[in-house]
Amino acid sequence: MNILRKEQVSQQGNQMFSIKLIRPGLIWQDITLDDFAFGPLSRIDHANLAEGAVVRMHEHVNDEILSYIWKGNMLHEDSTGQKVMISPAKHMMMGAGKSFFHEESTPKGSVEMLQIFIRPKEKDFEPEVQFSNVEVNSNKDWNLVAGPEKINPPLIIRQNVIVMDYHGKKNDVIEVPQYEGMTPWLYVMDGNIDVSDTVLEKGEAITTKDNHFPEIKLLEDTSLVLFLVDLNAPMTLAGNFSGVTR
Repeated sequence: MNILRKEQVSQQGNQMFSIKLIRPGLIWQDITLDDFAFGPLSRIDHANLAEGAVVRMHEHVNDEILSYIWKGNMLHEDSTGQKVMISPAKHMMMGAGKSFFHEESTPKGSVEMLQIFIRPKEKDFEPEVQFSNVEVNSNKDWNLVAGPEKINPPLIIRQNVIVMDYHGKKNDVIEVPQYEGMTPWLYVMDGNIDVSDTVLEKGEAITTKDNHFPEIKLLEDTSLVLFLVDLNAPMTLAGNFSGVTR
């Protein structure tokens, strides 16, 4: 097992907007790597925004971006004229393609979220934005959030990456889903877990090289976000965020 501890994550920002900038490939514990991504899973921003925060209209190019709201409500505005409030009950997938502009703000309270940057399989796709309605509950099962079109997900990622989540109760014992050819990268969104007598806390992640994951015990009410990644997937580095290698 390989673990990324929260002490290894870069933190930046201010009182209104702060992020923990996670480079998921650092989980291999090798800072000499040419690329700190985990295959096409390039970067994860665990962000906290205070009420009244605004990230002004800005451009993305060749980034696939999943906005996963954990707490609160965030207003999305984009270059197509859409204004949509996203929340734990409404996820958003933005495929920037050759160019897409958007703005984010928090007019109705603070927000905690993940903004997930994935490298698409090709550059200069047509830009698109998708939304999915979500039923948030503790159902002792994994929920499919997003993935490639072939698995018919709620949100389509133009890459061989699957995103799932789990909202469980203290003392749940769970197994991590497996897909052939996909390597798991499991993130503790909230709570803490025990994996083979190793404790992971909020903001930490774990993977296995052989794709075999031992059972996980939840040490308190916990939410997990799972990425199943084809580490050998074709990808472009043309993204202005996702294409950064180090």
